[in-house]
Amino acid sequence: MRAIWTGAIGFGLVNIPIKIYSATQTSSLDLDMLDRKDHANIKYKRVNENTGKEVPWDNIVKGFLLKDKYVVLEDADFEEAMPEKNKMINLQSFVKLEEIDSIYFDTPYYLEPQKSGTKAYQLLLKALEKSKTAGLGSFVMRSVENLVVLKPSNNMLILNKIRFEEEIRDPSELTVPSSAKISKAEMDMALKLIKSNSKEFDITKFKNEYSKELLKIIKQKSSGKRATIRKINVENTKASDLLAKLKASLA
Repeated sequence: MRAIWTGAIGFGLVNIPIKIYSATQTSSLDLDMLDRKDHANIKYKRVNENTGKEVPWDNIVKGFLLKDKYVVLEDADFEEAMPEKNKMINLQSFVKLEEIDSIYFDTPYYLEPQKSGTKAYQLLLKALEKSKTAGLGSFVMRSVENLVVLKPSNNMLILNKIRFEEEIRDPSELTVPSSAKISKAEMDMALKLIKSNSKEFDITKFKNEYSKELLKIIKQKSSGKRATIRKINVENTKASDLLAKLKASLA
């Protein structure tokens, strides 16, 4: 694996040199966009809207539109904004992981200590395990500030990017009933259904089945066979049928 960020964790006055690695990879199929006529690849070009000419990467800069005029930003400007956050993940507080709502969680990463930080890395890891807490902090990666939570997992530190509160949309526009008249029999049956299907969490039981089925179709088409289309009609449960459907589910 290739490190995507190098810096340090700030744990009080202790600085722990680390490297960050992506912890995930896609399991979906890599599909290309083609022209239906001749199956030629569709290519995207970076074109100047004024001249219509393609622009090489070296001539591309980032800018922010302010009062109808672009302010161009250079690499030095991003470094200057908060230089300490470009090199440090400063742990500002420690929280119970279960207190963080799942809506805030984003991308996970692996943290590897550099040689000089092995002992300090282990100290932080063991301290988080014993206290049953996670470190909360922030840092800048790829010119973007990230709010993160640091937690122990399988004898190593995992960093999870989490969303800022301002990034969560207000759901008040949605029509979600705050209450509904539910009978005791319906609730008892629903709880019984949940209990009968309750198991310990095991992620290994779940696979990306859609990609596998899609690959089967691709292989069939490549050999000249036509894929069969299975039509499924989803029947929505009426309120009057709720108890009967719950009973049938248990049966």
